Amino acid sequence: MSATTAVEVAIRRFRFEAPEADLVDLRRRLQATRWPDKETVKDESQGAQLAKLQALVGYWGTDYDWRKVEARLNALPQFTTNIDGLDIHFIHVKSRHKGALPLLITHGWPGSVIELLKIIEPLTDPTAHGGSAGDAFDVVIPSLPGYGFSARPQAPGWNPDRIARGWNELMHRLGYEQYVAQGGDWGAVITEVMGRQAPAGLRGIHVNLAAAVPPDVEAALAGTGPVPAMSEQERAVFDALRAYRMSGYAGYFVALTARPQAVGYGLTDSPVGLAAFFLWHPGFANWSYGDDPADPKTKDEVLDDITLYWVTNTATSSGRLYWEHGGASPTSAAAIKTAEISLPVGVTVFPDDVYRPPESWARRAYRNLTYFHEVDRGGHFAAWEQPQLFSEEIRAAFHSLR
Repeated sequence: MSATTAVEVAIRRFRFEAPEADLVDLRRRLQATRWPDKETVKDESQGAQLAKLQALVGYWGTDYDWRKVEARLNALPQFTTNIDGLDIHFIHVKSRHKGALPLLITHGWPGSVIELLKIIEPLTDPTAHGGSAGDAFDVVIPSLPGYGFSARPQAPGWNPDRIARGWNELMHRLGYEQYVAQGGDWGAVITEVMGRQAPAGLRGIHVNLAAAVPPDVEAALAGTGPVPAMSEQERAVFDALRAYRMSGYAGYFVALTARPQAVGYGLTDSPVGLAAFFLWHPGFANWSYGDDPADPKTKDEVLDDITLYWVTNTATSSGRLYWEHGGASPTSAAAIKTAEISLPVGVTVFPDDVYRPPESWARRAYRNLTYFHEVDRGGHFAAWEQPQLFSEEIRAAFHSLR
């Protein structure tokens, strides 16, 4: 092996400490925010509401402490390795139980590895979380290229297909000959692409936010075909999906697909602009940011994720993944080519997600659907919102592949 090759495949320990000057500058920018006037409606149809955002930003600039989540991350086994010319960051936690199944989990946008931290212990130490030793996983959680602590691509080409190939290289580099993969949001797209590529060693996949909109239904949604005959449940899903696409919530998708660089200038310069843009995403928009005692998600968790993007300056580089994908819908079976997936596929549907496919559509999309379950709580960021339930779903979906 040449010296150059040895460097390329090296796995290096990683820890991160944001420069204090950057955190001081963040607070200065927050306090100097030039605010727009109040929205003219009583809901979020025009975007994040002024009073709600001001309350969050007020806390962000005074009482919020980035160092807490930074210490939490640095307490985990974190690494970087160069894959296809790019340094990739990942968390790798091995189970103490023998025979643990290696599991690769991919996050989405505007999430990060932070959205997956709560499921590490239930998956690696199931006996402490209602499971048995036979449910154990070794967990690998990479940061997408251009996200968080992974390097920012300097040239185009890091699309889901290339990332999927890189993830397989990562798992084999870690010594795993056999493994399974899971993802939601962009993580679902990349996981499904891995399933289509079917690399040696990948035994099966599980997704939330499945690419299960049938081609004829997608045509009807796009206005290029008639509305096909549907069951009552299918029609309800169709109507909800059409309403979502017409609501304006999907506008961030259009903006990032068309001009991620243009959008990124404002997000990179203004932390409030970054927060307001993230809150456009429906997965964030229905969060209470700590105002609702019944909401398991706190404003600190929201700010942990947003601040990660800020301190790593990845608002623009992360958004380019939409441009790389060319505007293809992440829920379209035809766009993701799910018909080409022959590996076992598991799907969990969370009731508060933006798209909740009926089982009939999932079976049309995946010819080897081995697990399908509609649960009673949780939304788009399911691992973040319902970590115990999410972990139980992962155990159940991959039980037959052990």
